[in-house]
Amino acid sequence: MATTVPATPDPADAAPPRRAVIASAFFPRGGSAHVIRGLARALPDHGWATAVVSGSAAGAGDAERFYAGLDVHPVDLATAGLLASFEDRPGAPDAVFAALDEAAAERHAATWAQALERAGARDADLLHLNHLTPLHAAAARIAPRTPVVTHLHGTELLMLERIDAGAPASWTHAAAWATRMRTWARAATLTVVPAARQVERARRLLGLPAGRVVAVPNGTDLARFARADAPTDRRAFWRRHLVERPRGWRPGGEEGSVAYAEADLTAIDGGGPLLLYVGRFTEVKRIGLLIRAFAAAQRRTRARPALVLVGGHPGEWEGEHPLEAIADSGARDVFLAGWQDQEELPAFLAAGDAIVLPSVREQFGQVLVEGMACGLPAVAADALGPAEIVRDGETGWLIAPDDREALEAALVEVVDDAAERRRRGAAAHADVVRRFGRDAAAARIAATYAAACGGHAVPSGTPAAVSG
Repeated sequence: MATTVPATPDPADAAPPRRAVIASAFFPRGGSAHVIRGLARALPDHGWATAVVSGSAAGAGDAERFYAGLDVHPVDLATAGLLASFEDRPGAPDAVFAALDEAAAERHAATWAQALERAGARDADLLHLNHLTPLHAAAARIAPRTPVVTHLHGTELLMLERIDAGAPASWTHAAAWATRMRTWARAATLTVVPAARQVERARRLLGLPAGRVVAVPNGTDLARFARADAPTDRRAFWRRHLVERPRGWRPGGEEGSVAYAEADLTAIDGGGPLLLYVGRFTEVKRIGLLIRAFAAAQRRTRARPALVLVGGHPGEWEGEHPLEAIADSGARDVFLAGWQDQEELPAFLAAGDAIVLPSVREQFGQVLVEGMACGLPAVAADALGPAEIVRDGETGWLIAPDDREALEAALVEVVDDAAERRRRGAAAHADVVRRFGRDAAAARIAATYAAACGGHAVPSGTPAAVSG
């Protein structure tokens, strides 16, 4: 059964702000970094001052830039030799944790202990540690009596599941890492997961007792994601990002190595809807499945749709590159827009007509919430986080995971039934405003902090709605 947290006390009646150190061992790139930033900005309104400890990298991964305006303490991961991941991507600079030996684990823990020390973790009221990483070992060294809230974002559970199923031979230290991660989780005061369906999964994988896992959906800055921000000239917007300032890339190519001509944009203002995928190019996202379903749908639709893929860090992809899927399927009017800064994302979402995410292992699905906030209906796989975000038939379309024909049918309806598309888009916006506001998520996290500091488990019960 999912668990909930008590209502947040009125901040006006509270004592002076307490202090939490929020930490992540990764440079800001994926959804967890946006969750951390949003919480760090909103928690002071709920009685918690914050400091952020974060990995950092050059360019878009610069933590000081990403967390600008916050009390941030960056660690250059490349310089410190701390590049690591829960994902195993051949050729990537960050090795999978399960392949790191004892000496590497100790180096990680020692370096993060120094970073936590610099951030004042020894005197903090609470440590909010994102993911199950050596940050936990570091925290135990310098602040062993301080309450810890562990925040799972999903990739750590995927690695544990793969270890339990039989780790690859290259994961030479998988058993040791599984033991470490479970030990860290059991030592935490409370554990947060982003969706109610994740509660029992986390408990089972980590061996946690009832009442120790709390479901808190990620919040969204609804003021930034609004349909009112839609570009007045859609073709000009996409010309700027696909023709004039291209950021798409091909295997072995630099950012911008995939570019388009003005004549290629016919579908974008040809009367058909524009579908958006936003995210990384990883195997679980099922981008190849999406492209093939889109190609099949194109042969059936009356209108001429376009599909824009926003995302994919240059040089980082798993399995089939999207360009290979496009060539193999014969899909037309599929565009690669490249990786975009989070600050630019609202404009990209507002320039589309629907958001599509066929990922089969999406732990939450933040981009669905953001797209729906912009008034886009969503098409997503009926699994894990998206199944709790999208209401099938009301705010979008849920399809069985890995069902190409079902995805094709949903895309045909999205493209050809404009009235239904608009109806579900309007409902999606209203539903997100009601359930996924950032301030309400911060209030729920603040209540979790209070429960952890009180030294008692969060009571069992039905999951609380997180409303905006």
